[in-house]
Amino acid sequence: MAKSVPVGARGVAEQTVEFKHTLTAHHAELPQVYSTPDMVRLMETAAFHAIQPYCEGDEITVGTAINIIHRAASGIGARIRGEAVVEKFDGRFYTVRVSARDDVQEIGSGTVGRAVVSVRKFLDKMKKTGLKY
Repeated sequence: MAKSVPVGARGVAEQTVEFKHTLTAHHAELPQVYSTPDMVRLMETAAFHAIQPYCEGDEITVGTAINIIHRAASGIGARIRGEAVVEKFDGRFYTVRVSARDDVQEIGSGTVGRAVVSVRKFLDKMKKTGLKY
């Protein structure tokens, strides 16, 4: 099992908005603004970075829950910074407070849940259930 992750552990992820991160990339009739799925992905990456330094061996963290609000639009070229702070651990799952900001304002916030897993055990379980990876 991972080393104890302290409440307050932090992680960061950054991204510059490109066309592929916009609503338009998925649906031509929508505006060229940063998509919610890309913002959530950045937040999840920041949460991963907050906990990963405490993992050992083949351990990683995987997402288990998402509760996010996307409140403001950002356009192509905007620099987005996702930040994550570990809030609590219930013995199995971590709750991580996340936010995303562009150069002007906070564009989203919420929490994500993460759990530590052994990659080997995870893949063995997938094989046993017949899932392909």
